[in-house]
Amino acid sequence: MAGRINDDDVKAVRDAVPIDAVVSDYLQLRSAGGGNLKGLCPFHDEKSPSFQVSPSKGLFHCFGCQEGGDTIAFVMKIDHLSFSETVERLAAKAGITLRYEEGGYNPASQRGERTRLVEAHKIAAEFYVEQLSGPEAETGRKFLAERGFDQAAAEHFGVGYSPVGWDHLTRFLRGKGFTDKELLLSGLSQDGRRGPIDRFRGRLMWPIRDISGEVVGFGARKLREDDNGPKYLNTPETSIYKKSQVLYGVDLAKKDIAKASRAVVVEGYTDVMACHLAGVTTAIATCGTAFGGDHIKILRRLLMDNGSARVIFTFDGDAAGQKAALRAFEDDQKFAAETYIAIAPDGMDPCELRLAKGDEAVQDLVQPRTPLFEFAIRQIVSRYDLETPAGRAAALDEAAPIVARIKNGSSQHEVAVQLAGILGILDTQFVVKRVAQMARWARDRGGRGPAPAPERRSQQSQSYGAPAPQGPTGPALNLRSPAHRTERELLKLALQRPELVSPAFDAYGEDEFTAPPYAAVRRAIEDAGGAEQGLESAPEYLAGVREAAPNDAVRAMVTELAVEVFHGKTIDEVYAGQQLVQVRLRAVDRRVRDVTGTLTRLGTQSDPDHYAAVQKELWVLQQYGQSLRNDGAAAL
Repeated sequence: MAGRINDDDVKAVRDAVPIDAVVSDYLQLRSAGGGNLKGLCPFHDEKSPSFQVSPSKGLFHCFGCQEGGDTIAFVMKIDHLSFSETVERLAAKAGITLRYEEGGYNPASQRGERTRLVEAHKIAAEFYVEQLSGPEAETGRKFLAERGFDQAAAEHFGVGYSPVGWDHLTRFLRGKGFTDKELLLSGLSQDGRRGPIDRFRGRLMWPIRDISGEVVGFGARKLREDDNGPKYLNTPETSIYKKSQVLYGVDLAKKDIAKASRAVVVEGYTDVMACHLAGVTTAIATCGTAFGGDHIKILRRLLMDNGSARVIFTFDGDAAGQKAALRAFEDDQKFAAETYIAIAPDGMDPCELRLAKGDEAVQDLVQPRTPLFEFAIRQIVSRYDLETPAGRAAALDEAAPIVARIKNGSSQHEVAVQLAGILGILDTQFVVKRVAQMARWARDRGGRGPAPAPERRSQQSQSYGAPAPQGPTGPALNLRSPAHRTERELLKLALQRPELVSPAFDAYGEDEFTAPPYAAVRRAIEDAGGAEQGLESAPEYLAGVREAAPNDAVRAMVTELAVEVFHGKTIDEVYAGQQLVQVRLRAVDRRVRDVTGTLTRLGTQSDPDHYAAVQKELWVLQQYGQSLRNDGAAAL
């Protein structure tokens, strides 16, 4: 069993790898104000960004799904890694050599499975690249040259060659310390009569990288006539390779996709290469499968998906390409971006187009062309005989729902008018009304959804160990309540700007926070040594508060409050004092009401000493409350 990673090394990894740099590998981040960054959450589907990153605190939090934590937690969650695998990966990125508490340095054979499989793929990619320069790979080099790719292009995309022999790579990886079990799990080898043999033999090899740039699989192109396999052979599904969740070229294209807010979806590896070499550096492709929902999630996060974003699909002009375009349109509504289709003249793909007409022709091809919905409509209409009333009616029945899905209302009306013209229906308003009716039906269907909010609130509050409230209380559940809003601001100050509220904050009790989740966070701060601990090291202080939280729900709330922006325009001692006073004043007023009620119940017939003591307490509270109103923070 592998030893435990030294705590100091874990801390060094956290400090060395900025969280915004890591998160930016997976999604586009923009300023959220207050030094924070925001983007579309990678852990749930959303239309507007609720995912925030605080580089200064090393934390992230999604205000939509409540996921949150530090750099290590983010990588663990998004790449499904264990704690040790995550630390090892980040340490490698930062150039930190890890120490292990038991047994010195961690033997390679004991590392996490995912780490080992990724490492095997990295070594395999280097092996294949080296083989491409050998005499046996002449056919591979010729294949590339015939398609306009020189040695520099092959190196840029990491293209390699797998030797014809049965087990060249298998033996090479065994020599690097990989077991037969690991080779089979990786998909690089497969079972043979006498043990594992190479899966890919005598083929041109494209490394498939995930969004962070790690090789997780390969696409292999047949070169020899005696190869009875398919033209393209991909890595089988493994624990690190899911073809529905990877996009070829995304590691190279992600920054330009985010910068230009545009993505070009092509059909193959050589098309991606041709586009990039022609200057269309936002091109990506699927890996042996149709473009689907998981691919859309990746692109939406990179695009910061909105109405100004553009996604251009390029498909071959043949029947299969048209079918692929219609299939892509089925998922169109999952994009806020405008979607288009580009089909090259004579049905050429981008690779062929670049060879025949040069780089400029490829650049022209992917300028936004036909809107995807228009292409879909024309494909549908072409199947009907528009010379007959029955044909026109049937075409309208199938095409109208397509038009009703167009997001922009004015565009929807305009296209409905166009549809009437395409169909030859003189009563344009009939078509417009038909489309509008279908759009209303679609909206009505979409309106039926999750359970009512009050029930969800009760479940959330119970997770903090408090009884379920009867009304809308809890964390961010009723920020229209001035009390909850102010309590939230004060906790944010205690976590983010402790120097503004210490030492006064540490004298506040849990009972001064009326929302159970906020009281739980106050308790966690106290258990971590109080807000004064944050005056020395913010990251260590926040880590201590998170560790002191009694459960994941409270821990998530701590993270959320630690990254959320403040409501005030100027965050200074005056603002902090206002929050301190308001929370304390409301607590005093609540106590005044309680004591007044006690006096009423006691009446003048009760024990005189007891009655006098309660009267005195009420007088002191009233005087204190008046001081808070008159003198503000000076009265604390």
